[in-house]
Amino acid sequence: MISKEFLDMLSQKSVIREIFAYGSERAKEIGYENVFDYSLGNPSVPTPVEFKEKIIEILQENDPMAVHGYSPTLGIPSVRQAVAESLNTRFGMKYEMKHIFMTSAAAGAIAHALRLVTVPGDEVITFAPYFSEYIPYVNKTGAKLKVVPADTKSFQVNFEALDTMMNEKVMALLINTPNNPSGCVYSEETIKKLAAYLKEKEQEYSHPIYIISDEPYREIVFDKVTAPYVAKYYNNTLTCYSFSKSVSLPGERIGYLAVAPGCEGEDVLADMAGQVSRGIGHNCPSSLMQLALPSILYKTSDLSVYETNMNILYDALTDMGFECVRPGGTFYMFPKALEEDAKAFCNKALKYDLLLVPGDGFECPGYFRMAYCIPTEKVERSLEAFKKLVKEY
Repeated sequence: MISKEFLDMLSQKSVIREIFAYGSERAKEIGYENVFDYSLGNPSVPTPVEFKEKIIEILQENDPMAVHGYSPTLGIPSVRQAVAESLNTRFGMKYEMKHIFMTSAAAGAIAHALRLVTVPGDEVITFAPYFSEYIPYVNKTGAKLKVVPADTKSFQVNFEALDTMMNEKVMALLINTPNNPSGCVYSEETIKKLAAYLKEKEQEYSHPIYIISDEPYREIVFDKVTAPYVAKYYNNTLTCYSFSKSVSLPGERIGYLAVAPGCEGEDVLADMAGQVSRGIGHNCPSSLMQLALPSILYKTSDLSVYETNMNILYDALTDMGFECVRPGGTFYMFPKALEEDAKAFCNKALKYDLLLVPGDGFECPGYFRMAYCIPTEKVERSLEAFKKLVKEY
């Protein structure tokens, strides 16, 4: 008998993926250049050339058995050490190899982190708007995801609402900064306040409360905004990182889980993650990708196009009457729709070949997400389509 649970999920497919699929079909009719696809957050800038050169070097000069064989369960030791050293250099931390677990990008890191610090029946809190896949990420562990309503004025943490939802069953907070879908970056003030709050709650409940910090957009920041490194402010932090966005490697599925020095369980959590892998089959990411990583640990792709696109869209859309909190990073923005029903608004946008994602799936109805990781000339051409859409209102 097939699983009814996963069969039922077929009727709950990702709205983002469905819109992207629609755009692909539409492109066959009118040409890709005429579809203004703001649906999928797929990086649009090349990977640093050093990565390609390193891949070629590894393939040409190394033993194929080492390149293509299984890596150790926790990852290749030299790579784990290099990751630890890069975090120490960049953020003034004291990571050791024992704190680093190599994963299949940030999704794999989150899958392990959740299972390390929760058991079925526990609760995990996140903050709207949030990446919609957090729902299966958390709920399929047996824990329960609880969502704090958005502070739509700033998209910082809604502390008042958080306090009403905190209880002794909460074992972790899953946060994402810079944020998908809002593009907002939690300020240092927000992170400090959150850390102080959780330390009080740890005392009250007599158990650790972990921050699982989802940070794939950490390097994509604008307007001289700084993205605070969360683990520097709160010891019980599990950092989940992906190289998908900063160096445009989404298809390679490579990242890491970093257990903060001083974290409760710091000596065993990475080792435990190796045992989690035995239960979820999410182990041993690509040896080739791991071996190539040290070449780009201190590099990013040329990310400037994202800020260029953001400025064009933010200025144009706000001039047209859209309300929008200015993004501090990522390649997303999250304007308020021109009617209460964002789904209806996004459906009207399809008439002008504008592919926008309603905010309902991010638990922030009335808003819509734009992934502006597309060519700048296409962004500019899309503005006429937006003007036509606005005229309907």
